[in-house]
Amino acid sequence: MSQALAVKPTGRLRAYARLAKLSFFDYYLAAPVVWALLPSDLRDDPRVLWTLVVSTLGWVAMTAATVAFDDVHGFRDGSDDVNYDPKAALRNRQRKPLLNGDLTEHQALRFGYLTLLASVVWMGVAVAVAPHTPAWVLVLIPFQIAISVQYSHGMRLSYRGGQELVLLLSPGLMALIPYGLTDGHFTGVIALETYLIGVWSLLVSVYSNVNDRDGDREAGRKNLATVLSPAAYSVAIALISLTETAALLIAWVADAVPGWFLLCMVPVLVMRARQLRAGLGQNNALLARKLGVDTHRLGVAALLIANLLVIR
Repeated sequence: MSQALAVKPTGRLRAYARLAKLSFFDYYLAAPVVWALLPSDLRDDPRVLWTLVVSTLGWVAMTAATVAFDDVHGFRDGSDDVNYDPKAALRNRQRKPLLNGDLTEHQALRFGYLTLLASVVWMGVAVAVAPHTPAWVLVLIPFQIAISVQYSHGMRLSYRGGQELVLLLSPGLMALIPYGLTDGHFTGVIALETYLIGVWSLLVSVYSNVNDRDGDREAGRKNLATVLSPAAYSVAIALISLTETAALLIAWVADAVPGWFLLCMVPVLVMRARQLRAGLGQNNALLARKLGVDTHRLGVAALLIANLLVIR
């Protein structure tokens, strides 16, 4: 009997949870941000609440499909074996259930397709219960699902130079789409918060890619880390980080947000400076990655406060 088949049912459930990366919940924090941004009379509207819940279930399923397919291809091309080398003791190999035999390729692929189907169903339900269905949202939903699940599978966008764009767009759309379904409008503040949520996600992954550069390059992945020199990549990270501040200033100048909103975001910018110091100044990519996760969570808290106390 293979090792994967010998795993107990409860152990297999845990393996699927690791495959879906359920412990990394940061993407789904967009829902409370959207809720806080809505007018106060909509925050307790049952249709609004159901839309936020159901769309979040859609994102969970979509992300599970995306990372399951990514793990399959990382296992096939050997990049995960290199990037999660137990001798290096830098990354938790338990996050990759294919590497330790807890799941087979077939099981992971089946899980990916089933969760992709669940994502489509949940998003269909979200559209059905939503108070608003603007045309631009109906276009963005299939676009988001398509680019996300084809990150490593299908079109294999992360192997063709599209990695950073997907990592920016997909998490950001987790804010924009439900806002469109619940409020029905596209505003300057949701444009800003969509970008912030997207770039916060990206500023975790760009540091992961420093550690993964050799394995990804051998596997043929084309991202900024594998195609640029280390010095040029550091410049790219710095520029991406600066766009966060630039977006805030542009929104303020355009009168999309007041000055008090920017003050709420100061702790986030301080954390971003710490991340830059760790990643580029101290050359500690994995510490910078951790600081990126912390900054994302702090940013969500800052947006909740700003939306509740400043915007509305």
